[in-house]
Amino acid sequence: MWEICGHTLSRGEKKQAILDTGIEGYRLPATMICGKEEGKTVVVTACIHGDEYPGTAAVIRLARKLEAQEVKGNLLFIHCVNMGGFWGRSRVLPEDGFNLNSDYPGKAEGTPGERLAFWFIQKIFPGADFILDLHSGSPMEPLTPCLFFPKAEKVRQTSLTAAMALDVPYLIESSSSKGEYGYAANYFDVPGLLLERGHSGLCPEEWIEAYRRDICRLLEHLEMYAGEKTCEKPEETETDEKTGKNLKNETTCEKKIITKAVYLEAEEQGLWYPAVFEGCRVQKGQLLGHIEDFFGNVQKEYRAEMDGIVFYYTGSLAVKKGSSLAAYGA
Repeated sequence: MWEICGHTLSRGEKKQAILDTGIEGYRLPATMICGKEEGKTVVVTACIHGDEYPGTAAVIRLARKLEAQEVKGNLLFIHCVNMGGFWGRSRVLPEDGFNLNSDYPGKAEGTPGERLAFWFIQKIFPGADFILDLHSGSPMEPLTPCLFFPKAEKVRQTSLTAAMALDVPYLIESSSSKGEYGYAANYFDVPGLLLERGHSGLCPEEWIEAYRRDICRLLEHLEMYAGEKTCEKPEETETDEKTGKNLKNETTCEKKIITKAVYLEAEEQGLWYPAVFEGCRVQKGQLLGHIEDFFGNVQKEYRAEMDGIVFYYTGSLAVKKGSSLAAYGA
């Protein structure tokens, strides 16, 4: 038997359910699969940020297809976590501005976001063996496929080994402990990954399918699922000859482990003109972009502190002081 969030499943049972968090507007759609044999318990979450959609579509698709007889262990797919943000096209919870990827641990008696984070700590993390959290670039944040794995000593190697099994080229070591997977890794010793695919509030078929294959590969790596041919990467890709960017947003199997990253923030409010794009290589001293005022006067130039790869950048013209401009790593 498997008991989770008030639900009980027997071996070989699959159930579609609504997880009642006790928070108005946050009854979370989920699929639970109790496999035919014992194994690990894996939690897959999507739409921690409500305006990042490909992960939700991929989770729905795979959760419908998988049957309990194909699985070992237990699987909890939470199709959409930030329900308010999903319908409101908002990164954070619209009720209180809470960011589920940076504001943990929350508290039992608090705002909706604080209570939702605390619900995860009480109901989800204690029973998990691995967490996979699916993200995308925000509406103004084009990015190249990448993932973050926790630096926390007890779970680093397990998480990194799992990351190597996925079709994502850039594996970024992270010391963050205030988001969903990061808090679970640092305070519950649960290994996990945060994946980034897609951007700009879009949800095309290629990003959905790429994410579905990512989940399949993880389950294969954890010996929970035998896999399928459709989990394999497409044989052909299309590349822009001028920029070298992959037009289908598919990645190669070559991996780069990123142990040092720079998250560039605006030092002042102004109009941002980026000089790089997602996935491009930069050299130390290279111009990343500049900020102007409304009269076209350059207020600040931003240059690379080191050689590296650009994971994502802000495509918005309007930026406030302290807002993200770009991220790159070595």
